[in-house]
Amino acid sequence: MDMPTLGTHDQSGRKRLRVGVFFGGKSAEHDVSLMSAASVLRALDPTHFDVVPIAISRSGGWLPPPAAIKLLPIEGVPALGTSAIEIAGPLPESLLRTVDVVFPVLHGPMGEDGTIQGLLELADIPYVGSGILGSALGMEKVRAKQMLRYHDLPVTDWVSVHRHEWHTDSAAILEIASTFGFPCFVKPSALGSSIGVTKVKSAQAMPDALAEAFRHGESAVVEPAIDAREIEVSILGNHRPEASVPGEIVPSNEFYDYAAKYLDGKSELHVPAQLTSSQSDQVRALAVRAFAALGCSGLARVDFFLERGSGRWFVNEVNTMPGFTSISMYPKLWEASGLGYRELVTRLVDLAIERWKDRRPMQPA
Repeated sequence: MDMPTLGTHDQSGRKRLRVGVFFGGKSAEHDVSLMSAASVLRALDPTHFDVVPIAISRSGGWLPPPAAIKLLPIEGVPALGTSAIEIAGPLPESLLRTVDVVFPVLHGPMGEDGTIQGLLELADIPYVGSGILGSALGMEKVRAKQMLRYHDLPVTDWVSVHRHEWHTDSAAILEIASTFGFPCFVKPSALGSSIGVTKVKSAQAMPDALAEAFRHGESAVVEPAIDAREIEVSILGNHRPEASVPGEIVPSNEFYDYAAKYLDGKSELHVPAQLTSSQSDQVRALAVRAFAALGCSGLARVDFFLERGSGRWFVNEVNTMPGFTSISMYPKLWEASGLGYRELVTRLVDLAIERWKDRRPMQPA
C-alpha cells in the first residue's frame, strides 16, 4: 500500500496543504472554541496552507466554509482563497474528502473527548492533537486521576458521584460528597473552561452544586479546596515531548471560573511564573510525565497546584486541546519559550502528519 500524497500544487508550483479547521461543537464550550478557532485561522501561514473552515453547530450540524465563517468574530475570518469550495454530497463525508489534515479546535465533549478523533481515524485523515485514548482520558477527570495516580504522579484526593445515584439516594450521596468538608469543589467529570464548577462552602450549598454539575453530564467529581498557586505548563511533541517555561494564573475571582478566564479581563497571567529553578525543573518534568501517562500526543496544557506551605505539587488537569487564542496560556508559554504563535501552529500541523505516518502499517522493503 502506497503512502497517500498530501497537499496540492498551486499555479506557482508550490505545494500547499489544505487544512480543515474544525470549530464550534455541541458542548458548553462552543463559544470558547469560536474564539480559539479565529486565532488559529489567522495564524495559519497562507504561503503553506489553504484553510478550510468547517463548523459544527450547537445542534451537531456540519457547516461548510461559507456558513462556518459566519459564526466567527469578523476579525477572525481569513481570506478563503481556494477553500471557497462547493460541497456536494452528504456531510461530513464530503467535507472530509476536501482536506489533507484537520486542526480540531474543539473544546469539551463531542470534540475534545475522542469523538471527532475517532471519526478522523476512520477517515484516515491526519489531525492535530492526541488520539482517541489520550483525548478521552484527558477529558474525563476521574479516569485521568486514576491513570495519573497509577503512574505515581501526585493528584488531589477525590470522590465521584453519578447522577443516577443522586436521584436514587440523595442523602447517601450528600454524605459521600461531603467527605472533604468545606470548602470543596464540585465539577462536571467531563467538561472544561470551569463550566459547571462550584466552590461549595457549606453542606446546605451542596445539592445546588451537584445539580449544576449534573446539568453538564452524568457524573460529578468532588475535590478538596487546597491553598495553592495555579501553575501551568505547555507540552509540544509526539515521541519526544518538550515542556515550555511554567506560567502562573492569578484569578480575578475567588477561583479561576469561566468569568475570570474569559469575561472580566482582570485575571493575571505571570509568564514565566516566579519559581525557583528547582521548582521549575520539577514541574516541567511532571508535566512531561503526565502527558505520557495519558498517552497524549501533539499538544497539551498541564495544570498544577503548588500547595502553599508544603510546597507539594499536584496535577490538576491535562487539557488536550487547550484554549488557543493569541492571549491564551498555551501559546503564551511557548512564545516565552521562544516559539511564536504562527510557528507553533505550523509545528502542530507537522506533528499531526508525523503521527499519522507513524501509525500507518509498515511497508514492505
